[in-house]
Amino acid sequence: MPSPIQTEALIIGAGPVGLFQIFELGLLGIKAHVVDSLPAVGGQCVELYPDKPIYDIPAVPVCTGQELTDNLMQQTAPFGPTFHLKQKVTRVEKRGERDFLVETHTGLVFHAGCVILAAGMGSFVPKRIGLKSIQKYEGVNLAYKVVDPTRYYGKEVVILGGGDSALDWALELADKATVVLVHRRETFRAQPASVAKMRALCDDLKMQCLTGSITSIIEQGDRLTGVNVRGSDRVVRALDFEELLCFWGLSPKLGPIAEWGLELSGKRVQVDTEKFQTNVEGFYAVGDINVYPGKKKLILSGFHEAALAAFAAKAYLYPDEKVFLEYTTTSPKLHQRLGVEDPFKDELS
Repeated sequence: MPSPIQTEALIIGAGPVGLFQIFELGLLGIKAHVVDSLPAVGGQCVELYPDKPIYDIPAVPVCTGQELTDNLMQQTAPFGPTFHLKQKVTRVEKRGERDFLVETHTGLVFHAGCVILAAGMGSFVPKRIGLKSIQKYEGVNLAYKVVDPTRYYGKEVVILGGGDSALDWALELADKATVVLVHRRETFRAQPASVAKMRALCDDLKMQCLTGSITSIIEQGDRLTGVNVRGSDRVVRALDFEELLCFWGLSPKLGPIAEWGLELSGKRVQVDTEKFQTNVEGFYAVGDINVYPGKKKLILSGFHEAALAAFAAKAYLYPDEKVFLEYTTTSPKLHQRLGVEDPFKDELS
């Protein structure tokens, strides 16, 4: 068995908020190790919509999930975080002041001064089509996320769903493929602007939208070639395609998090709004995994939470030190930690 890894802070989750947490801790001189169950950093942004545009990051008019992740990784670089990917945390136990024992499913062991949970909604899996025999076509011509958009260019594509992901990809592929969107209701969960664009494309005969539910699959040889769809008029129609995309949302699963002694509300972790600390001292939760009055599940809200959690962690780890608020624009100490030149050095000399 490997020797336990000693770290001031252990961050569970390497999504955007977890990555920004590294930065905020680093500004305060705290080194972090990061554990994530996925094979790459970026969390849901990279796993589910790496090419989807994001418009609500301050001072960044638009970026993709992958671009946001790449920029955050660049921002964390001065602090030299250590990442442990494809590691699912199975156990977190507080053994004393500033002493958390953390274990992963592969037997990796950490002794951490504090723990910051930035695990999104915990484990998440797509809601799958529940028809018999359809699972064998996953990875063939059935997918629950888009990895390479060019795969669908020039093909007949059926997209299932009525949320943002379904509409976003329908709009993205409408001028590059023959797209049919199938949703079980006339109303959509997606942004109204996206729905309006979709309906306009349908009016212009650039894509189709059908209301109905799939009842069975159509197979030819070893390939999925279509589905039967029962419409609102109860008539069942065959719908042929080359590729099938399903965006019925995600099913969050807390998994082992539910066994760590944290106070939960539904499937999220209760925190205060001063430190974003859980009911366990020295154990913090930031991002979509937490809940408090007025909580908004936005990336920018998670960034704010990460900043306050970092200050709280500093005070917890080093109770005899005063924690001062310093600004990256003017603080020589922060410039040194960031590895940048003091922009006002010449003016002051």
